[in-house]
Amino acid sequence: MTAAGRQRRESVRMQAAELFEQDVKPLEVARRLRVSAKSAYQWHELWRAGGAGALNSRGPSGSRCRLSPRCLEKLTAYLEQGPAAHGWVEDQAWTAARVATLIGRKFHVSYSVSGATRLMHRLGFSPQVPARRVAERDEQAVTAWKEATWAEVKEPGRSAGAVSASRTRQASPGGRPGDVPGADAE
Repeated sequence: MTAAGRQRRESVRMQAAELFEQDVKPLEVARRLRVSAKSAYQWHELWRAGGAGALNSRGPSGSRCRLSPRCLEKLTAYLEQGPAAHGWVEDQAWTAARVATLIGRKFHVSYSVSGATRLMHRLGFSPQVPARRVAERDEQAVTAWKEATWAEVKEPGRSAGAVSASRTRQASPGGRPGDVPGADAE
């Protein structure tokens, strides 16, 4: 959820607290604030137990990160070194599975592949597969070939009228029986 969304939610809960202080019933609070009746009743219970302060956000839900801030800094440095520095020499791609393995090796903490993906996104990385290019590729020669040769080799496409949306062959109108609906339409 975005920061703006969290602020709006917090604002709505505080408005609900103000309405509860004015003895407005939870169903009316739900209607006025355009929230579910269930939320309004839950907020009312919290408000009765602890006042407006009880409606303050308790922070994001979910489990805490299992790596300390110092370990996250180290992980970022490891990721910036590239996969080859950590034993993956086949290609230069950080996959989520490799990151999960790296976390296990370096920090002795088990992460799932999806957990590693979320952690990478939090750190500003994303698992990607690099474009496979030959190291000796001559970009000027490729560009010249595309401009000169490809235009001659490329076949012209079909005209728009030659394409049918049907998977079956279109029947000829002359082959229709005369007694079926639509036989006279041509």
